[in-house]
Amino acid sequence: MATLSGKATLSRYMDLPQGERVQVLYTWIDGTGEGLRSKTKTLETEPKSASDCPIWNFDGSSTGQSSGDDSDVYLHPVALFRDPFRRGNNKIVLCETLTKDHQPTESNKRRSCAETMRKVVDQHPWFGIEQEYALYDGDGYPLGWPKKGYPGPQGPYYCGVGTGKVYGRDVVEAHYRCCLFAGVKIAGTNAEVMPSQWEFQVGPCEGIDMGDHLWVARYILHRVAEDFGIVVSLDPKPIPGDWNGSGAHCNFSTEVMRKEGGINHIHTAIKKLEKCHADHIIMYDPKGGKDNERRLTGHHETSSIHDFSYGVANRGASIRIPRQVDEEGKGYFEDRRPASNCDPYSVTERLVKTVCLS
Repeated sequence: MATLSGKATLSRYMDLPQGERVQVLYTWIDGTGEGLRSKTKTLETEPKSASDCPIWNFDGSSTGQSSGDDSDVYLHPVALFRDPFRRGNNKIVLCETLTKDHQPTESNKRRSCAETMRKVVDQHPWFGIEQEYALYDGDGYPLGWPKKGYPGPQGPYYCGVGTGKVYGRDVVEAHYRCCLFAGVKIAGTNAEVMPSQWEFQVGPCEGIDMGDHLWVARYILHRVAEDFGIVVSLDPKPIPGDWNGSGAHCNFSTEVMRKEGGINHIHTAIKKLEKCHADHIIMYDPKGGKDNERRLTGHHETSSIHDFSYGVANRGASIRIPRQVDEEGKGYFEDRRPASNCDPYSVTERLVKTVCLS
């Protein structure tokens, strides 16, 4: 890994003109359903859309997506973004992973999600996901925490400012600017309740765009943190004990919810969600609820994983109706159950199936 002085040396080479050809960074979700991988391909001309990028492949036996004796896995480009690291006309392209039979790999949840979203295109489902995460130093310890002990109790850190209250703001600011450059629909960011814990929001996005934009935002976050020598954790309960966990709260609405009288459609949707609570819990983290079990305890601004609840402005409920939505009688609701390491394709597809197709 390059040191700070090494980064300065690197800039001498990155300033070299690259001619007409461009670098396209292919990125994909690996076999864990949580990790991201990437490699770069040179194209003769700048791609204007993902369809301009050729299908490629990789060694799936090294990413948990195939066996060594039949290792090739296809990369099908699906969403194109500007590359904030190489800049210029260079791109990042998000890809689906497909088997030799051109079927989705086990960790490819996008294909099914896209098919579901096509069925409800006339309902215009909008999503916004609040991605919480924690930052760790190179020793695997929460950034800024004392090495032998704990910081002061939670209270001054949420949306805080000042030394001793926030840790890692440089990473957060760099990530935000990179997302804006890339074309990711980032909506905002803030320091969270646990020290060294942060959140960024992506949305509103319609349909399949939610998963595409959140995955690329996650990739960019890991790349930025890499430059600072900092580790990003999406663990739903990064520190045991009296500390907040990390979620990926999902805001959701359909066109009728956003119109006058939409609150009635919101309440109808919540009744449907109550009947399918267990199914949603299974889909809301990669381990079928096992990761979320450590987080959804009924404490630290969470509901119990075992019970369904909802309320206006209630951050201890499964579903929160924002105060302003209740007052205006239209808008959206927030599903607070998804874990920070969720697959957004699985979350958004499950919401649409329950609310729009049941």
